[in-house]
Amino acid sequence: MLFNSYIFVFAFFPLVVTGYYWLHRMKWEKAALGYLIAMSMVFYGYQNVRYLAILIASILCNYLLVLWMGKTKTPLRRRIFLAAGLLLNLGILFGFKYYDFFVENVNALFRTDYHFLRLVLPLGISFYTFQQLSYVIDSYRGECEQYSLLEYAAYVSFFPQLIAGPIVYHDELIPQLRDAKNHRIQYGNMSKGIYAFALGMAKKVLVADSLSKVVTAGYANIGSLNSISTVFVMTCYSMQIYFDFSGYCDMAYGIGFLFNVELPINFNSPYKAASVREFWDRWHMTLTRFFTKYVYIPLGGSRRGNVRTYWNVLAVFLVSGIWHGANWTFILWGVVNGLGNLFDRLFDKVLNKIPRVIRVAVTFCFCSVAWSMFRADSVEQGMDMIGRLRVHGDGMLHAAVLEAFQGIFEINLISRAGGSAVMQAYPWLLPAVVCAVLILVCQCMRNTQEKVNDGRYGKWRKAATVVLLVWSMLSLSEVSEFLYFNF
Repeated sequence: MLFNSYIFVFAFFPLVVTGYYWLHRMKWEKAALGYLIAMSMVFYGYQNVRYLAILIASILCNYLLVLWMGKTKTPLRRRIFLAAGLLLNLGILFGFKYYDFFVENVNALFRTDYHFLRLVLPLGISFYTFQQLSYVIDSYRGECEQYSLLEYAAYVSFFPQLIAGPIVYHDELIPQLRDAKNHRIQYGNMSKGIYAFALGMAKKVLVADSLSKVVTAGYANIGSLNSISTVFVMTCYSMQIYFDFSGYCDMAYGIGFLFNVELPINFNSPYKAASVREFWDRWHMTLTRFFTKYVYIPLGGSRRGNVRTYWNVLAVFLVSGIWHGANWTFILWGVVNGLGNLFDRLFDKVLNKIPRVIRVAVTFCFCSVAWSMFRADSVEQGMDMIGRLRVHGDGMLHAAVLEAFQGIFEINLISRAGGSAVMQAYPWLLPAVVCAVLILVCQCMRNTQEKVNDGRYGKWRKAATVVLLVWSMLSLSEVSEFLYFNF
């Protein structure tokens, strides 16, 4: 089920919120938690009920494994349980997400003919697998208590963060679900939640989904793009993935507040970053901290000299690329970002002397070029897109790209309102203005978390919330998945 759908907004969401608080009001605490788990399972299995079997089996196996681990004090047996937990979770992830990619490359390299499994990738498997990995590892380290099965199932399946994050640790979510004061409606949190949800919905529906049409047209016509069209398409994709993922994070953050749960911040204005290193401190923050805690630090972090630190950084970004998908495009994208991070580390003192506004602009350009590889279906297609930056052409936007841009409802509305003459005389003007405005919004405006937590919920903000919700709901003619559902 998608946040940006009528069935979620008008059916599922009212049912889960009212039922959850009603059961708590009746003092049926375990029933309320069980109801939240059941509704989360409905949310997850709505589009494909077969996904549920994998999720439920994963929850039960990990819970039992940690339970048995907690009953033994023998170091060797605890290490065996840890190894079993790692093999279980990484094995499931490998089988569904990477096996066919592995076999494809083995067949190509050794001219073998191993068969593909062709399994459908379950939604959110990378996210809930990583959450359970953190629970297994923390249990082995003695860093978490033994939770009840209901609490653990709620931790893994809590629907706002189940499919596309944030990656939440057990000690961030379970204590909030336990807290008695969170079992009754808090209208301050309701205001925060609805406002954040409205902002996220607008980002996804009004911006990201609109720009996706331009990006699709661009990648369908790479061979005939000139440099102007290529820059426009790259910028549109940078904006699309930004507002798509930011929109999901805002909506998840807002829904959490409606259950009196504050999820960890996962997106902190990354296009304000003045370096690749800072960018990754702001983009998908919970994934970065996961890799820092469970990959970078165990490898030695920065404790073993500069050379070892650089190798550890590259290893983390390689793993990050692989995590995003079973394609060489993601691996190359991860390596490129890793090299950018190392460049920042090596020349930190020199780079800091450059005015921040220039460093922010360069970082955005670097990320946009890297995103073009991330978006591509193959390395060849990604390199073709980057190569089109050298083709000057006639200096006009490609006809298909321009048509896709003008087909956006709001742009079409401007044309019908009297702007058609200007658009025909200067077809490049409105695309340039839209890109400039979006870039300025990303780099200058406060982010959702800052707005939500400032405590100002006057009549103008309430009016804006209503307008954004209504506008977004009226624009839901084509419901699309969030980009990070694929990862």
